[in-house]
Amino acid sequence: MSYQKNSPAERIVNGIYFENPVFVLVLGMCPTLATTTSVTNAIGMGLSTTAILTLSNLFISLLRNVIPDRMRMPSYIVVIASFVTIVDFLMEGFTPAMYASLGVYIPLIVVNCIIMGRAEAYAGKNAPIPAIFDGLGMGLGFTLALIAISAIREFFGAGTLAGIKVTPASFEPISIFVLAPGAFLVLAFLVALMNYFKLGAARRKDHWDPATGPICGDCAHCPKIMNCSGKAEKTADATGGEEK
Repeated sequence: MSYQKNSPAERIVNGIYFENPVFVLVLGMCPTLATTTSVTNAIGMGLSTTAILTLSNLFISLLRNVIPDRMRMPSYIVVIASFVTIVDFLMEGFTPAMYASLGVYIPLIVVNCIIMGRAEAYAGKNAPIPAIFDGLGMGLGFTLALIAISAIREFFGAGTLAGIKVTPASFEPISIFVLAPGAFLVLAFLVALMNYFKLGAARRKDHWDPATGPICGDCAHCPKIMNCSGKAEKTADATGGEEK
């Protein structure tokens, strides 16, 4: 299924799947690994980041023609820090348990490379509406990734999901899953799974050379890009721009 470039649907799908910040871009690893010991923490961290990312994208886009080029980064940090402070105070006031559980990782959103990266790569160069949905898509992709990682870690490491016991009494938790090595293992497994599905999608496209891999597909993630035959480009040239 194709979407119009920079449309709301395209931006959301892009953030959730094609450029998922955790499984594809591998950004924001500090909160990803540290806050995914439980589904509850993952949801809190993901939704907080989504709100900050969406609002900061909006304001940076609105100010993109006002901010001097040499002052981009300091200006972005001020905007992001303002929304982080608001979210930090709201969480402390309305969800104190989650606020205490996430601890320092809420203030650290200020320097989260996902938010800074989208501000620099997209929000500072595009109109407000696409920027909002870009932030929303990236935030949802980040949240879903955290939930997936935390669900596996909490289930196998504690036998619970969101604090609710879901395993029989005879189940013996595997403690490594709630420790740092478990976070790396689960992340590696899910990244490999994402790559498997993306490669499978490329194989299903019309232009696939068994010897060299995709020749007009997802070249950015093609494992055989160095040996690509370039058949798609040659065919397009020969047919006046229409691939066969």
